[in-house]
Amino acid sequence: MPRGGVSSSGEVGARVEEFRALRRELEQAVVSLATSVDGRRFAFQASLHELALQAGGYVVLGDDRLGQVITLEAASQEGPDLAVSLGEASEARNRMLLRYARGEGVVLEGDGSPFHDAPVRPASPAEVGAWLGRAGPRRASLEIGQLVLAPGVSYGLDAGGFDRHTFLCGQSGSGKTYSLGLVLERLLLETELRIIVLDPNSDYVRLGRVRDGADLGHGARYAEVARGVAVRRAGAEAETPLRLAFPELDQEAQAALLRLDPIADRDEYAVLTAALAEWRPSALVELASSAGADGKRLVRRAENLGVLRWGVWSRGEPGSILEETTDANVRCLVVDLGSLGTREEQALVAEAVLARLWERRTERAPVLVVVDEAHNVCPQEPDDALTALATEHAVRIAGEGRKFGLYLLVSTQRPQKVHENVLSQCDNLILMRMNSTADLGFIGDVFSFVPQSLLGRATTFRQGESLIAGKISSHPALVRFGARVSEEGGGDVPADWAAGRA
Repeated sequence: MPRGGVSSSGEVGARVEEFRALRRELEQAVVSLATSVDGRRFAFQASLHELALQAGGYVVLGDDRLGQVITLEAASQEGPDLAVSLGEASEARNRMLLRYARGEGVVLEGDGSPFHDAPVRPASPAEVGAWLGRAGPRRASLEIGQLVLAPGVSYGLDAGGFDRHTFLCGQSGSGKTYSLGLVLERLLLETELRIIVLDPNSDYVRLGRVRDGADLGHGARYAEVARGVAVRRAGAEAETPLRLAFPELDQEAQAALLRLDPIADRDEYAVLTAALAEWRPSALVELASSAGADGKRLVRRAENLGVLRWGVWSRGEPGSILEETTDANVRCLVVDLGSLGTREEQALVAEAVLARLWERRTERAPVLVVVDEAHNVCPQEPDDALTALATEHAVRIAGEGRKFGLYLLVSTQRPQKVHENVLSQCDNLILMRMNSTADLGFIGDVFSFVPQSLLGRATTFRQGESLIAGKISSHPALVRFGARVSEEGGGDVPADWAAGRA
């Protein structure tokens, strides 16, 4: 034995390992139990060893309750005070610190009564699927994919929930565009709701085409529905071009287009108003000789702004995008803003469509207005008069549109850039991968009804995975989107430049 009776370092190591083994044994012995004082929410404990519970996952509580884990974290508490012998001459005392898992959740199905120390175990996919069958939407169900934490269990959105405004958000590469297309397909298949899409990136221009290899069941049905999808785009090759006539615009839009102030530019404004009754593409030019100096100034203004060269004008030809926004024979209207030549034309058409929908609101014809890349259409800080008008219309529809049957589906990858009075009126959330903690914090403030712990999972989502909450979902669900029926529009920039020189 070493001098002083102190054990060797090897013996000390053996004692420490004995201590650790005892702690592991005690931690593994932690029993998974849950308690609820109101029958609606529960708190639970579980062992950290071989932990099978996840935030957002499903559990069976006792024998007949199903719950969802909302929060899950590691915790610790002091255990017994143990002595570790270091030999005949000395010993060390150590307060054991035991680690375990704890969390909270909500009861999804049960008799509503409180309970204490109910055993907790992960629910099987079959048990989750059976519950969804009982708790699923009574109205049309939009099957969009499967539950991430219950593999193989199909998940459907409640179609009736789209009578509330919806916000879809995800960073580039998250699958946002693909997933939105899937939602629109299912709405067309399973409901009679009319849809109007403001499409700034030409992502939904093939919504009316069934893709090769599409599911035969959905594909056959969708082929019939797709006949009601109308795509309007600018360009000579368009079968039915995207057109707009100047007199169709409301007075505010006309003034904003030419950057006229009714007071500061009152003479030019009066000339413009007088000319509207006989508007033709050449009408402004003719004003130069018929309306004197004020007419010349108005024409010069239009020429300098490039307005006369825009391809969106109907130039006396029949057909207008505004007529189709309220045409009941058009089931889905895709307005291809991305086909327009200038940012100003895109802002003009977006403003005109939103204005027309609001103008005809008293007809109370239900329509879902899809605003993709909403940070450009209704930004928090508009940088021009036309966009400011479009934002005003979007805010008005968000605040008052529901009672007239105008429902918004707003999509973006930049949530903090969308006008707060649009977002604050959204009751549904579809959140895809977001790496920005600032954006997630902002979304958490706006959608306070969604558990923060589940929002935090968005940083780990794979492509096509999402958190869905609100009236369109029976509970805050983690969902993996399935396959689309229609073709995708748009396209990525080819990346063969990265392959190197041949």
